[in-house]
Amino acid sequence: SNSSAESLDRLYPAVGSTKPPRKRTTSQCKSEPPLLRTSKRTIYTAGRPPWYNEHGTQSKEAFVIGLGGGSASGKTTVATMIIEALDVPWVVLLSMDSFYKVLTKQQQEQAASNDFNFDHPDAFDFDLIIATLKKLKQGKSVKIPIYDFTTHSRKKEWKTLYGANVIIFEGIMAFADKELLKLLDLKIFVDTDSDIRLVRRLRRDISERGRDIEGVIKQYNKFVKPAFDQYIQPTMRLADIVVPRGSGNTVAIDLIVQHVHSQLEEVRVAWAALASAHQCHPLPQTLSVLKSTPQVRGMHTIIRNKETSRDEFIFYSKRLMRLLIEHALSLLPFQSCTVQTPQGHDYEGRTYSGKQITGVSILRAGETMEPALRAVCKDVRIGTILIQTNCNTGEPELHYLRLPKDISEDHVILMDCTVSTGAAAMMAVRVLLDHDVPEDKIFLLSLLMAEMGVHSVAYAFPRVKIITTAVDKKVNDLFRIIPGIGNFGDRYFGTDAPPDWSDDEDALST
Repeated sequence: SNSSAESLDRLYPAVGSTKPPRKRTTSQCKSEPPLLRTSKRTIYTAGRPPWYNEHGTQSKEAFVIGLGGGSASGKTTVATMIIEALDVPWVVLLSMDSFYKVLTKQQQEQAASNDFNFDHPDAFDFDLIIATLKKLKQGKSVKIPIYDFTTHSRKKEWKTLYGANVIIFEGIMAFADKELLKLLDLKIFVDTDSDIRLVRRLRRDISERGRDIEGVIKQYNKFVKPAFDQYIQPTMRLADIVVPRGSGNTVAIDLIVQHVHSQLEEVRVAWAALASAHQCHPLPQTLSVLKSTPQVRGMHTIIRNKETSRDEFIFYSKRLMRLLIEHALSLLPFQSCTVQTPQGHDYEGRTYSGKQITGVSILRAGETMEPALRAVCKDVRIGTILIQTNCNTGEPELHYLRLPKDISEDHVILMDCTVSTGAAAMMAVRVLLDHDVPEDKIFLLSLLMAEMGVHSVAYAFPRVKIITTAVDKKVNDLFRIIPGIGNFGDRYFGTDAPPDWSDDEDALST
């Protein structure tokens, strides 16, 4: 029909367009937890290393892979195989199924009787898809709707994702919009026999979505198959790589992995250069070190001593934390104010000029500083970020995030007990910036820092205030501060340290 032709032309470029087609290679052969379990390991899919240049901006956008193909063609399985073969820890898997439009009451009734066409381009919220993918590609946080296929509606909850070095976007209409195509760095079409797709759809819709066999077949014949012929199969010509037989084509997947690896190599080099920059320069002016009084040095002597008992380590660490917090609070903005004393006289004093103070601890060691903050700040709000360093690469991993509402208006005390390379601290700062906290309102507090960490954080984020009780000169090949304090979290909580741990935060223990 004429309307169908207009819809096709609106969505993707016409065959006879003046722009030459891309060269194609054909191979011959909830809120759910933020992780993907494969046969070999667990890959965390919410988070990203701090791949930013010396100006604190992202050095390279994430690499986006688009996976298109018919319903039940095996797109998700292919995506999982690519992720596992990539051996890259930071991957976001984004499904087009999350972006079905909200149905009207009449459409809900049609959907209940299998008379609504979910396989038409108009069923998807392309504006939201494009806006979300743009932000995700830039490394910003996004909220993803959660779609309930049983009730054909969006749930009230949304899940939050952060960008990664690789984003895999999969869906039946992944190539069916001109603006969406511009965001895809690599387009893969999964080409699976129609009979196999029907069998898979029957199994999935009956077992996972509570449908009956008659309804599934009715919907397939009325909507799914015609939509594939009209809207999906024609987009195969837009793909850079076509994968026949889906997940059974290991040769194609190997080629895809090699290509993506070549694109990511520049990113790894950029982070290595940033981590080693400015090591011979003077310490930055944004650094404030607690005065090394005999009392402070005495407490450092106790907590640095490997023979110190756990009870003494905890006691003197808490004392040092209290001094650090009070020193940090003295650096907050204050304004003059006049109060009246009980004797009826005016007193010219000072009062905090900001709106509110929020503490954010980098788990797990950072949470040990929360009692000291609560002791000196009445009604302080607390947020938590779980960031742990990969012992093999030194790159941080974001596993969990909980921040108070309206944090953008607060001064934020970011707490971690030790900072070596600064990787985790930089990532935590990026998280706060993504939540619109002004850079000059972020105070990074740590009991002990290495010069490398100080330089890395200060050079990337020159307006963040860095506050500590001591700065050590070196970091060894295992990212340990030298002379250091040991693994603070294990010494404080009485747990055994893994053979290779980083001082930035505890190694994975949960």
